[in-house]
Amino acid sequence: MQRTDIVTNPQIIIEVLSKSTQAYDKEGKFEACRTIKTFQEYLLIDPTHIHVEHYHKTGKQNCSFREYYEEDKSITLNSIIFQIEIPDLYNKVQLDNVATTSDESE
Repeated sequence: MQRTDIVTNPQIIIEVLSKSTQAYDKEGKFEACRTIKTFQEYLLIDPTHIHVEHYHKTGKQNCSFREYYEEDKSITLNSIIFQIEIPDLYNKVQLDNVATTSDESE
């Protein structure tokens, strides 16, 4: 029986990082993804605190990079028409209780 949960020509790859695979997702897997002809964007989402890394292919061997740390920002994908607010992305995610800059200034 053939698997039906595999996409063979993805345009966008989104990874939710875990402690055990984080290094591989950021390096080895990203390198492998860049060999896929249809590949355009790579999102790495940290599930412990608000931090998203967004890579967008801008040429054969070039990518732009943007990081998101703030709840009031939104992520806009470049290869398809899609935008999501950071709070929506992290909806129902229990974040680590880490002090933020705004918490420290109070």
